[in-house]
Amino acid sequence: MLWRRFRSPAAWCETADLFAILTVASLPWSTSLTAIFNALFLVCMVPFLDVRAFLQSLKRPIAAAPIALVLLALVGTLWSDAAWGARLYAVNPTAKLLVLPVFLYHFERSPRGHWMFIAFLVSCALLSVMSWLVAFYPNLTLKPDHLERGIFVKNYIDQSQEFALCAVALAYPIVMLLHEKRYWFAGLLIALALSFFVNMAFVVVSRTALVTIPIMFGVFALLHLKWRSMAIVVAALLAGALLAWQASSHLRQTAERFTSEYTGYVERGEATSLGLRLEFWRKSLGFFAEAPIVGHGTGSTRGLFEKVATPKGRYQASAEVIGNPHNQTLNVAVQWGVIGIGVLYAIWILHLLLFRGDGLANWIGFLVVVQNVFTSLFNSHLFDFHEGWMYVIGVGVAGGMVIRARRAEAEAGEADS
Repeated sequence: MLWRRFRSPAAWCETADLFAILTVASLPWSTSLTAIFNALFLVCMVPFLDVRAFLQSLKRPIAAAPIALVLLALVGTLWSDAAWGARLYAVNPTAKLLVLPVFLYHFERSPRGHWMFIAFLVSCALLSVMSWLVAFYPNLTLKPDHLERGIFVKNYIDQSQEFALCAVALAYPIVMLLHEKRYWFAGLLIALALSFFVNMAFVVVSRTALVTIPIMFGVFALLHLKWRSMAIVVAALLAGALLAWQASSHLRQTAERFTSEYTGYVERGEATSLGLRLEFWRKSLGFFAEAPIVGHGTGSTRGLFEKVATPKGRYQASAEVIGNPHNQTLNVAVQWGVIGIGVLYAIWILHLLLFRGDGLANWIGFLVVVQNVFTSLFNSHLFDFHEGWMYVIGVGVAGGMVIRARRAEAEAGEADS
């Protein structure tokens, strides 16, 4: 029996699905487990891979564009002034994009894509419970410094991205269930979505999430609600936000730091979180202007910041040196110029166009892209490990499911004709 399963393509596909599910389930908890399970997923695809069909799938623009960005990063090492170690290290954040076409190919053929969504949702729900426990019992955290309230692993930015994505993604199935008058199930999902929002309001939330959550809800309302329903939902959200604002001093402090940090940077040049971002963006625009077409090359960013840094002083944002300007467009522009920006925007646009239409897979895929686009205004989230893998897995799985469904509809139409 074991030998028959070893020689069975279906058994290998099931095993690949299992490791893919373990990959997405481990993402909120561990970078190491995510890498291990993803490697095993790729290995399990090899024995019965239809090489011709896979290579053919790579010609599609939705798969070719991410590959093009990786190739640009590799070619960009040729004109960079950085040390070769720095150049190759800077290629690494783009490498995960090579896995996106693999997910597209696999879940175009696998019927278990919805289990990936469920696994991620359940994993984030368990992390939310753990976050509350850590908030009340800080010694439970695995973070050695204990500085971030309610953080068991990773950091508050990653956790907020997960919770925000899950909470807003649940809006679509909730509306569908309400239309079908399945009130108990809808109520369960509403409670789950609210649990994520309550955690962000009273435990910890990133300011990036505070900015992008209204945008994500706005996208949902425009795509899936009528004007009357939209007005009701907006009123409910505003009432909930006002209630959370009044009840949560943590939420007020997080929002109010925008003003104090901006003032500290503008008036005294302090290295506040917001001030540093403004400093990084200002300098990065100058670097881009120096080499607007092909950029300064892969891995050149840190060296450029070192050249223009002022002498190290207390609280001085201008003295900071970094290899990541905390903006995806500027990160790409500094290294690969207008060419890189064109490839980056092509990836986002092509993936947005992929998810035109109704259905849960279309909604989740579209939301993943929208979240990445807007959070990348404040971070290089396509290149960051956690958010980058959220994009690769989310777009890959949802995209594969969408392509599979469209192919089935086309075959059904041909059969009827």
